[in-house]
Amino acid sequence: MQQSARWKTFLLWSAFLASLLVLLPSLVPARMAAGLPDWVSAHRLKPGLDLTGGSRLVLDISRDDIVDAHLRGAVETIGNALRAAQIPYGNLNGADDQVDVTISAAGDADRARQALEGLGLGTLNTGENGEFSIVLSDAAVDEAVAAASLGAVDAVRRRVESLDIPALTVGRGDRGRIVVAMPGLTDPQRVKDMLATVGKLSARLIDDSVPVNTAIENGAPAGSEVLYSADEPPTGYLVRQDDLFTAADVASARASADGEPFIEFVLRKEAADKLAAFTRDNAGRTIAILLDGQVISTSQIQGAISDGVGRLSGDFDAEGAANLARIVASGPLPAALTILEERSIEPVLGTTSVGSIVLALVVAVVAVVAFITFFYGVLGVIASLALFFNVLLTFAALALIGAPISLSMIAGVVLTVGLAVDASVLIFERIREEVKAGRPLSQAVSVGFGRARTTVLDASVTMLIAVAVLFLLSAAPVRGFALAVGVGMVATLFTTFGLTHRLVRIWLGRSHAMRLPKGVRSGFFDSLNLRFMAVRNAVFLATAALSLVIAGLLALGELRLGIDFTGGAAVEVQAKSGKADPFDISARLADAGVAIQTVDTRADERRAIVRLTSQGDGENAEQTSVLVARGELEDDYDFRRVEVVGPSISGELIDTASLGFVAGLLALIAYIWVRFEWHFAIGAVIALAHDVFFTLGFLAIANIEFNISAVAALLTVAGYSLNDTMVVYDRIRENLRHFKQMPLPILIDDAINRTLSRTVLTSATTLIALAALALFGGEAIRTFALTLFFGVAVGTISSIYIAGPILILFRLRPERYRPGKGGAVTAPEATGANG
Repeated sequence: MQQSARWKTFLLWSAFLASLLVLLPSLVPARMAAGLPDWVSAHRLKPGLDLTGGSRLVLDISRDDIVDAHLRGAVETIGNALRAAQIPYGNLNGADDQVDVTISAAGDADRARQALEGLGLGTLNTGENGEFSIVLSDAAVDEAVAAASLGAVDAVRRRVESLDIPALTVGRGDRGRIVVAMPGLTDPQRVKDMLATVGKLSARLIDDSVPVNTAIENGAPAGSEVLYSADEPPTGYLVRQDDLFTAADVASARASADGEPFIEFVLRKEAADKLAAFTRDNAGRTIAILLDGQVISTSQIQGAISDGVGRLSGDFDAEGAANLARIVASGPLPAALTILEERSIEPVLGTTSVGSIVLALVVAVVAVVAFITFFYGVLGVIASLALFFNVLLTFAALALIGAPISLSMIAGVVLTVGLAVDASVLIFERIREEVKAGRPLSQAVSVGFGRARTTVLDASVTMLIAVAVLFLLSAAPVRGFALAVGVGMVATLFTTFGLTHRLVRIWLGRSHAMRLPKGVRSGFFDSLNLRFMAVRNAVFLATAALSLVIAGLLALGELRLGIDFTGGAAVEVQAKSGKADPFDISARLADAGVAIQTVDTRADERRAIVRLTSQGDGENAEQTSVLVARGELEDDYDFRRVEVVGPSISGELIDTASLGFVAGLLALIAYIWVRFEWHFAIGAVIALAHDVFFTLGFLAIANIEFNISAVAALLTVAGYSLNDTMVVYDRIRENLRHFKQMPLPILIDDAINRTLSRTVLTSATTLIALAALALFGGEAIRTFALTLFFGVAVGTISSIYIAGPILILFRLRPERYRPGKGGAVTAPEATGANG
């Protein structure tokens, strides 16, 4: 026993010192942290964009472009194979996923079949008169898309890095997309302009065999095609299809100015030698420079170009020339990119958010510590020490994981502060109850920790299931919240049954206390003996009436959907002087052709939140609207925050939110069904549905935007509701085993009264933490905190007035819990499953 205690103490001290070591680089100034060994400073906490300011873009590569390129490659491969085999052919063309070709001589059909089958491009079908068709394999197309997606990450990184953006990160996101994070950069328009160009540069010879107008009307000669300039109106050019050189042949490029800006590029040696030989033999002819299939420059060959140096000139300014030089130097993208989502926030707003959220965390911890100390005295001090250790462990784990610390993460830690006290309250109340039953304090401590263990685990598992579903099936900000809550719940189990238990034992050993300290003040709940079940019918009637009202509000569309689900854009602007004028903003944007949903100035008269309606014209329509809005308003307003969600992202968020919510509920229900029996499972489901439904009603009445964070709040409310309900159910099940003849309503009343102190105190600590988050956490997190606050309050009420009465309604049979032969219990029994 003594050896076990020593090991526990060693483990706790090791965890404490390791946490401090992990967090040391984040606690000392950056200059001091730079002097620490790499293995220590490698895990410094990194603030996310919503705390530092900056922009985050989610890009998707065009699958259609890749498929088209794959098809063109297949056509070229087939043509090369037939020419190599000296098999005459005609009508070689491709469309969709199929390439067709006609073999000229019937006697060559067998050789052609062998040559085409050897290419392995797909399924080969033979028709009449030497006709062959090759259906390209889906696997080959998927492989081409995957390869292009991987290549696009490197291509985007090379191109954006040329802008010298500090702390830039480019990586792969969900569904193979590309995520570009740019701390400190609040207007990513230059980056978006750079990424809007594929950058496929090439040089081709102008075909002067026929006039271009004739080629436009009658078709281009074989081996040539008509392309147009980027001018307005565009000019047509007849160009050869063979490239003299491409972007892959460019060794370097830079912007220069000699009167008008231009781009000077240098070819690699092999390409330079090839160009020198060509220009030597074609003096007087014209070369066209193409960028993404458009003619941007033409020049007449005066003689041999022996140095491999070329010049691009056109209708662009100095910045445009610099951007084009970077595009040429960094190489082309595999295919066109589409911006699916943009989140930009001004650094000042991020800095303000840091101060607000840290203040909320400090206030939450101080308030919860004061509350628990008031009700439990020295035991409350022990729980507070465990709480500090819990927060330390949580941040250390997040630092080791390496996830950027965001507002939603710190909100998760604040919520965990409230939830962490729940375990201590459960144990302290069980200890107090055992002392009241006549056990010596030392024995009551052992029994209290032992019997509360299963209840704490049940409550923690329900919350962990909820956050696991949130993490797996939700968006990045919600994942941060889920990660923080999940890590915090695991840390709570470690600190509760490690540090708290050990500190209580040390206090007992040093104080030789024989009874609970006088500072324990939670006993006044014992004398209440409230008859909750006596009013169950009135509660059901009131609940039904309110449910009808909420259903009516939802049916009338009073739940305001955010851009996460509808698509569109939200822009927060601040007047450079005076007040923000919503009418002027609306008039300006309407005149510019931008569809406006709302202009809200209620939070601050200097600021306005402008919501732009989803344009419904493809992924880039919202980006265009924001660009137009910025042009109209930037003279008089600073853009503090920009959020753009395209149709693809909004559609996926709807799907994942729905799937995640349903999956989370099913997982929670399955857990309860396994741990209890079907009466309890149904009761928990109805109580949970009540809480979620009423929280939706709160969102509708309070006119709070329903976005992906609201879905996270709902699932968190569901987890908390079941957390609270299971504590009551554990005690009801225990009463069923001990009070065989007691009527069910009285038995449930007794169980609720016995857990009332825990229910009230735990809910109070959680609500205190959420109130601190709502009051001091800042505007960005306030509506999320208010939603959770309401949901937790409703969840506390439902665990008493909904979950219990449902068991009576469904005729829970106490005889199932009576001893059978040999004193066996017929219903499943969980060891120590007591509240």
